[in-house]
Amino acid sequence: MDSVLYILLGFICGSVPFSWLLGKLKGIDLREHGSGNPGATNLLRTSGTAMGVAGLLLDAAKGAAPVLVVTSFSVTADWLPSAVVIAAVCGHVFMPWFGFKGGKGVATALGALLVLSTYPVLCALGLFILLLALFKMVSLGSVIAGISLPFLGMYFKEPMYPEIVLGIIALAILVTHRTNIRRIFSGTERKISKK
Repeated sequence: MDSVLYILLGFICGSVPFSWLLGKLKGIDLREHGSGNPGATNLLRTSGTAMGVAGLLLDAAKGAAPVLVVTSFSVTADWLPSAVVIAAVCGHVFMPWFGFKGGKGVATALGALLVLSTYPVLCALGLFILLLALFKMVSLGSVIAGISLPFLGMYFKEPMYPEIVLGIIALAILVTHRTNIRRIFSGTERKISKK
């Protein structure tokens, strides 16, 4: 029963629409502007760098918080922290407040995985920052960094359940960014320097 509660906590935390709420503070409904996505990247494009960074940090924090909670207690199920990571990301991607439509889950996954698999995620984050600096495309950095996660997990010899999660998150990032990938290949993907 405790396991179900931890997983539910992960989902609920992940579903809090921080970036959307920040947008509303500026009188913007992110679902009606930019890409229509209620996540941090759309907040960055529509409301500026400071708001975008705030949204990213809050979305990462809501992923990290439930994983920190479950790892702080003596949980006997070694699979449970990994399940909470998945639940938090699903909460962001399938926000019940918006008809089970949400963001792409990258920032939430970042926060959750920093707690679960610190070294692989720090390396992937470094790769993301490098690609963002070079190409000015959040989506490109997210996709390449996401793909790198399971390989970095193998390099750092992550345990079985975290390694499985790294693979699932990599696949989820590919799926949620499929339209971005098409735009990248067609040369029409938006850059952060453009509204």
